[in-house]
Amino acid sequence: MEKVIVFGSFVVDLMARADRLPKAGETVRGNFFKMGPGGKGFNQAVACHMAGGEAITVIKLGKDEFSKLATNLMDKINMDKDYVLYSDDKPTGIALIPVDEVSGENQIMIVPGASETISSEEVYNLEYVIEDASYILLQYEVNQDANELIKKIALEKSKKVIVNTAPYVDVDKKFYDGLYLVTPNESEAESLTGVRVNDLESCRKASDIIKDMGVQNVIITLGKEGVFVDSCGKSEIIPSYKVKAVDTTGAGDAFNGGLLAALSDGKDIFSAAKFANATAGLAVTKMGTSVAMPTRVEIDQFIQRMDHAN
Repeated sequence: MEKVIVFGSFVVDLMARADRLPKAGETVRGNFFKMGPGGKGFNQAVACHMAGGEAITVIKLGKDEFSKLATNLMDKINMDKDYVLYSDDKPTGIALIPVDEVSGENQIMIVPGASETISSEEVYNLEYVIEDASYILLQYEVNQDANELIKKIALEKSKKVIVNTAPYVDVDKKFYDGLYLVTPNESEAESLTGVRVNDLESCRKASDIIKDMGVQNVIITLGKEGVFVDSCGKSEIIPSYKVKAVDTTGAGDAFNGGLLAALSDGKDIFSAAKFANATAGLAVTKMGTSVAMPTRVEIDQFIQRMDHAN
């Protein structure tokens, strides 16, 4: 198992469930509220760790009570805290998440807080850590100058950089040049390429545009339809596993964390995407984000059971 780095955000998820999501200007009475650890970077790091990956987690927290939601979970599941950063003046980030109890769909508003204050000095301090890693996974919930700097350092050291383009930000397209892999969902792929992604042909068209930016491999997640994978001259849609979704919050993070764990274990991108599909499929059957991430044993057993049933 190769070492990997997840460089990204931590936010506290403030989740409320109701019979339906509110319309603009509307108040809806909720049925349930829960507060828990989240943020794309943190969720993906936890997913990778739970799936058996050796993940180095780089997040930035405020010096407040909310920060303990991150460190307490890391202690509970034996995650290394050596690379957790702290801000002296910005609070820990938060995410407001209303969830539709019927469909499991959600809306998310992020206030990044400390997550968007990662300095160049803090990034340069990670150089020796990057030296020991094979893959570096980034997202767009931290300040982009930090992403660009860590990408630059990683490529100089011949490391494989993966970018999960969420939440979508219109960054300079030069940022994509040299990336090993990008993993947008269908709406992010459309924002990035201008192509409305809804079938294999449109996925291939969008992927070609992304590869023209200098990206080696492309994965486009398609929700219930599965995941499109384009690598080494081959492209196909790998179907999702059919499950009863309870909470789809963090499904993309579960996918990316599972994908990273599988790649670090030596799986090719297509096999890794199948493993990641299973990770996401299991995660949405539970409430919450980071706390819903399945273990490696659960993922392996789920794949074996589902493949046998089919």
